[in-house]
Amino acid sequence: MPALACCVDAAVAPPGYAFTGDSSLPAPVPFTGEPPATNGASALPTGEHSHWSPALSAALYRIDGWGAPYFSVNTSGNISVRPYGKNTLLHQEIDLLKIVKKVSGPKSAGGLGLQLPLIVRLPDVLQNRLESLQSAFDFAIQSQGYESHYQGVFPVKCNQDRFIVEDIVKFGSAFRFGLEAGSKPELLLAMSCLCKGSPDALLVCNGFKDADYIALALVARKLALNTVIVLEQEEELDLVIDLSQKLHVRPVIGVRAKLRTKHGGHFGSTSGEKGKFGLTTTQILRVVRRLEQAGMLDSLQLLHFHIGSQIPSTDLLVDGVSEAAQIYCELVRLGAHMRVIDIGGGLGIDYDGSKSSESDISVGYGLEEYAMAVVRAVQYVCDRKSVKHPVICSESGRALVSHHSILIFEAVSARVHDSPASSLGLHCFEEGLSEEAYVDYRNLSAAVTNGQYETCLHYAHQLKERCVDQFKEGSLGMEQLAAVDGLCDLVSQVVGAADPVRTYHVNLSIFTCIPDFWGIGQLFPIVPIHRLDQRPGVRGILSDLTCDSDGKIDKFIGGESSLPLHEFEGGSEVVAGGSGKYYLGMFLGGAYEEALGGLHNLFGGPSVVRVSQSDGPHSFAVTRAMPGPSCGDVLRVMQHEPELMFETLKHRAEECGLEDDDGMTNNGGGSLISSGLALSFHKMPYLVAGSSCCMMTNSSAYYYGEEDNCNGGGGGAAAGDDDQWSYCFA
Repeated sequence: MPALACCVDAAVAPPGYAFTGDSSLPAPVPFTGEPPATNGASALPTGEHSHWSPALSAALYRIDGWGAPYFSVNTSGNISVRPYGKNTLLHQEIDLLKIVKKVSGPKSAGGLGLQLPLIVRLPDVLQNRLESLQSAFDFAIQSQGYESHYQGVFPVKCNQDRFIVEDIVKFGSAFRFGLEAGSKPELLLAMSCLCKGSPDALLVCNGFKDADYIALALVARKLALNTVIVLEQEEELDLVIDLSQKLHVRPVIGVRAKLRTKHGGHFGSTSGEKGKFGLTTTQILRVVRRLEQAGMLDSLQLLHFHIGSQIPSTDLLVDGVSEAAQIYCELVRLGAHMRVIDIGGGLGIDYDGSKSSESDISVGYGLEEYAMAVVRAVQYVCDRKSVKHPVICSESGRALVSHHSILIFEAVSARVHDSPASSLGLHCFEEGLSEEAYVDYRNLSAAVTNGQYETCLHYAHQLKERCVDQFKEGSLGMEQLAAVDGLCDLVSQVVGAADPVRTYHVNLSIFTCIPDFWGIGQLFPIVPIHRLDQRPGVRGILSDLTCDSDGKIDKFIGGESSLPLHEFEGGSEVVAGGSGKYYLGMFLGGAYEEALGGLHNLFGGPSVVRVSQSDGPHSFAVTRAMPGPSCGDVLRVMQHEPELMFETLKHRAEECGLEDDDGMTNNGGGSLISSGLALSFHKMPYLVAGSSCCMMTNSSAYYYGEEDNCNGGGGGAAAGDDDQWSYCFA
């Protein structure tokens, strides 16, 4: 209270003025020298630890829960990537901060010159996820004596990026791993990619279909791709029969069943009898009769169903698989040549590390439990019906690609309340107060002297409201209103009632980069990727660059409404263009986010790099680098023509007489203004720290190791015929 007392004059009240002892006011609170407890954001960890440690940060941010076995905190306080999961050796771990510095550093210093935000893709993690899923089913099949095998497919809707799909086909070739498509362009890319995959890999054709879609799927069959057309609507069957006869192709057909089993969580809206997709049992029986009449019942070979994404528990999983297995056995009884049961998606991941079956963002099982539950459920039903065990297929997209992609972005400034004591100007603001406001001010002075917290807050709030009314009426100046604001903020800070949560402004568009947070409230783990050996001193929310009030993240895993964060280095609260960089990472976002992101405020997608573990201690290879869309790129998406726009602006510059100081033209025909305009079309829409910005092509590979030297040759990933590779060791 002494600091506050210096700013507020405690005076004897004039006649007729109320004092803090008035019975109509809150009872005084004895002054103890300590601020009272508040109901604000939960406190940051305190206790007997005199020094912070990486282990405490790992616990604070739940990294060991949601991040295992791929992410941890190293002894330097940075996030480490463990590219081979639990099989990663210590020297194979990759420091994520070093990746960011190498990628975003200037090319003159050996960096790639890419601008943030940035997606770091980790194909080693992707391969480990695929192999772990396959191993889980292989173990369950072997241990249970199941008499068939597992072969999964990747639903390309989760992430249609060319290099991700190609990696999955390559990594899964030994396991006959295939692809699932839900539209004509997805089918085209799946057909192309699977030409390089296993000939036994499934190409599952889901989604609503017209004649063109079905004809394309039949052509895929003619191209010796293991294509299955899954009927989502009963009407699609006539098209399949008619077109297959015209194209002289014997189709393989599947049916999607609407199960009674319903997923009750957020992601279960497409399940149950009233789900968006699939056929009822009555419709399935009509399909069987129609195929029998056409002499094509042997073409019906696959049963597909989907309980819903993020299945929370194996109990729900077993319930749905058992119901579907009964339908499968009935189709066998009816004469269909059934071979495959496709259990769809639903294999969830643990976004918050809670391992809870009661949450939409967590699951109460791991890969091994999931696979064992599926195998046992199918085996039990088929054995009771004396039906041959089918091939088990799953469409596990989220569980495959989520972990391998990290979104990195930078906090560029933080908004905090101004230090009110330095600029109150209390010596002059009294004279403009109304009589009622002056009463509140003098009563506030008395409450300060007596150390009465609740009473201070009461009069400060009342004083502020009266002064705002005066300002609206025009009887109080802006300087006086600012002084009152500062005084009231100081009162709140001293008594411990001020909002401790800061707003950190981040160089990001939430609508483009994390659309599921805005659209459905999906939570992802967000963590500083460095300084984790330091105690975070504040709590904050994240506000993006867009001119939209929804462009903020104010909900975090663990039920938190703010995130523990560090002060900017050097004590600066505004660091745009400065050297004190503060990097944050959003993890487990490899599924859906890139495909769903829009162009709100014309902020395009992030830059992308592909990073693999390399030979040498803690070394990595950046095997592909792609800058994010430029201003010109995003303008083209909205039907603008950047070339014509530039010519229009250049002509206006010439009309305005804007030329170089020496009258010379720049770049052979335009003023410096024109050159700057041209460059603006080629830059990303996001903020640029510093005074320079480098452009980057996607045809180079850069290697990071222990020593900083450049080498014109070198080993590592093989280059494609159309790629030119150079190597850099740092």
